[in-house]
Amino acid sequence: MNNSGDRLKTLLQECGLTSSDFAAQRHVTPQHVNNWFKRGIPLARLDEVADLFCVNRRWLRSGEGPKHPSPILRPCPTQVEPAPPGHGGRQVCVDFHRLVDGLLQPDPERHLLISAQALDTLGILAEHVVCLDMPAANMAPLMPIGAALAIDRSLTRVVDGQTYALLHEGRLRVHSLSLGQNDTLCLHSHDRRNYAVERYTSAQRHAQGMQVLGWVFWWSWFSRQRPL
Repeated sequence: MNNSGDRLKTLLQECGLTSSDFAAQRHVTPQHVNNWFKRGIPLARLDEVADLFCVNRRWLRSGEGPKHPSPILRPCPTQVEPAPPGHGGRQVCVDFHRLVDGLLQPDPERHLLISAQALDTLGILAEHVVCLDMPAANMAPLMPIGAALAIDRSLTRVVDGQTYALLHEGRLRVHSLSLGQNDTLCLHSHDRRNYAVERYTSAQRHAQGMQVLGWVFWWSWFSRQRPL
């Protein structure tokens, strides 16, 4: 790849976004985006685009250095830690992320230890994992609001019945997904009594900035109160 425009084109393909979708989300014309493909991303917008795709600014501009920023895995005390006594295998230290202005940002004060062996078994690379808080009650009681979730950001292809984190109109959502006729995406909740199935055509998803962030492969929850 010769310039940042080539890398931008690849990032859009990885996320399943067209240049028109990207232009609409960034409030520029499709011609602007085509110019970026040819001449490179303007320096004034490099930080914005790097944050959007969770990649390093230096890599985006020149192709040098690591593609993804290091805060996804905490470098201190170590990226892969020995397991606590009584537990087998190594553990990977992963940062929690939160949504800030429509972008996922790491929270270096919160992290989660995940078994390296478990990631290997699932075929998940540690650098693709982020942790989130369950944002709503629609998946209760399976995933109560506030539950800790681990997301594989490399798996955005929809597999019917699997649970995914999504970005929808600037909001974080978690649903089981399925594909209906004519590529309609169906959002299912575990709490079916209070949450109806939602259906979105491809055009609606593009217009509303809906993006599959990744597959939810782990979750955990501690009760807030001991029974009386």
